Amino acid sequence: MRLSRLDLSATEAAGLVLTDALVSGGSWANLRATRGALTRAEIEDVRATGVELSEATVTDVVFTSSRFDLASFRFATLERVVFDDCRLEEADFHGATLSSVRFERCNLTAASFSAARCERCEIRDCELTDLHGVEFLRGTRMRWNDVLQLTTLLAGAAGISIVD
Repeated sequence: MRLSRLDLSATEAAGLVLTDALVSGGSWANLRATRGALTRAEIEDVRATGVELSEATVTDVVFTSSRFDLASFRFATLERVVFDDCRLEEADFHGATLSSVRFERCNLTAASFSAARCERCEIRDCELTDLHGVEFLRGTRMRWNDVLQLTTLLAGAAGISIVD
């Protein structure tokens, strides 16, 4: 299925299922799709500010050049998912299970991974300022430049005090 410029802004769609789809353009801003499922999909150039995908299952999905700022993935299950060049400022992954998830060239400023479980995940060339729940990134592979951005947060999570 190919969907262009789909507008689901402010739609109540609990349990939404999207399978074998290419979504290009459009808006999912403030879409409420709790307990939904996205499977074998490519989502590109979609504005999804404030989308709620809490308790959703997201499997074999690639998100490209999309805006997921203020998005909620609370308690969601993400498996074999790629976020490529996406805006995820203040995205909430609290309690989510992330397996084989890759964030590449994304802005994760002030995103939260508190109580998340990560397995075989990777972060590459991302903006990580003010990331919350850094201790829950255990099991994540990162490039050295990304790790350096988190030095203070990692030290704090380990109970290390940095002095001058």
